[in-house]
Amino acid sequence: MFGFFKKSGQQEPPPVDVADAIAELAPELAIVPPPATPSANADSGSVAPETLSPRRSWGERLKTGLARTGGRLAGIFTRRRIDEDLLEELESTLLMADCGVEATTFLIDELRARWKRDKLETADQLQHALAETLLQIVAPLEQGLDVSGHRPCIIMLAGVNGSGKTTSIGKLAKYFQNQGKSVLLAAGDTFRAAAREQLMTWGERNGVTVIAQDGGDAAAVIFDAINAARARGIDIVLADTAGRLPTQLHLMEEIAKVRRVIAKADASAPHEVLLVLDANIGQNALAQVKAFDAAIGVTGLALTKLDGTAKGGVVAAIARQCPKPLRFIGVGEGIDDLQPFRASEFVDALFAPPANTTNNPATDKRT
Repeated sequence: MFGFFKKSGQQEPPPVDVADAIAELAPELAIVPPPATPSANADSGSVAPETLSPRRSWGERLKTGLARTGGRLAGIFTRRRIDEDLLEELESTLLMADCGVEATTFLIDELRARWKRDKLETADQLQHALAETLLQIVAPLEQGLDVSGHRPCIIMLAGVNGSGKTTSIGKLAKYFQNQGKSVLLAAGDTFRAAAREQLMTWGERNGVTVIAQDGGDAAAVIFDAINAARARGIDIVLADTAGRLPTQLHLMEEIAKVRRVIAKADASAPHEVLLVLDANIGQNALAQVKAFDAAIGVTGLALTKLDGTAKGGVVAAIARQCPKPLRFIGVGEGIDDLQPFRASEFVDALFAPPANTTNNPATDKRT
């Protein structure tokens, strides 16, 4: 009696799967329910079957993430001879790619010296020289994170609001699980309302325990998490902290307090202080590294969001001005889209030919 009427011949719309809709619109909030019975394809860290559909390789995704800068470089180096105009255009492109003045000046000076010394003639030869020089700059940042020396290995994560810190924790949990490590998460971001729920969602998704409190002191939450990990024989503790701006001195002091409390729970901890940076912020990343390093002693970096409008050159700027080990880089929202930084892989992706240069203004500037 109280139903909707449809016109003759009109088909009913297909039913909407609410879980699928949430997963599509907000993948970071998608919860994967545990399987009813264990199976070979349903381990504690598995993700929903739909997320395991065929995907491009990591190298292809990285290349796509760096396509903005790669396309501009391709436009400069295509069918051109070396001259000062080319070097000036290349200098402008590197600055626009967030390489920074110091790294750009170093690169251009090296290229000019090689041009004269090695008698380079074509732009293709110059591109090869640039790739080699850039690799020399960023290669020292490639230092893998060794978690084998401590149990539990306590990793404290920090970063400004919106850098992708909590999401990175979820991806790191999966990464370490794939290495056969047991993981525990500490919801130390007691300031942001949704942070605890977001981390618990990642915990469900990966099948790992999350130590959390309603409100309370962040340092106390992490202290409890470390004791729980020690009692349960957990390999790795990933400790979230509240996002903060380096200019908020009282908040920077709070995160320094968290570090001191971690040291009380384990005199050798934290064993890694990982600063999460948004690749889209360009040169501001340098200021963040310096400020957080002064407050909590940063030991490694994770550079996220290289799949958006990021230009990638900030890696060179970091290498020249504040060379902290770049442990991980991220190129998307998928659970496996955070991977260890490999310098040669990064440079290869940056100089890979763009997939499609049609109507690309960067590739139309040729002489």
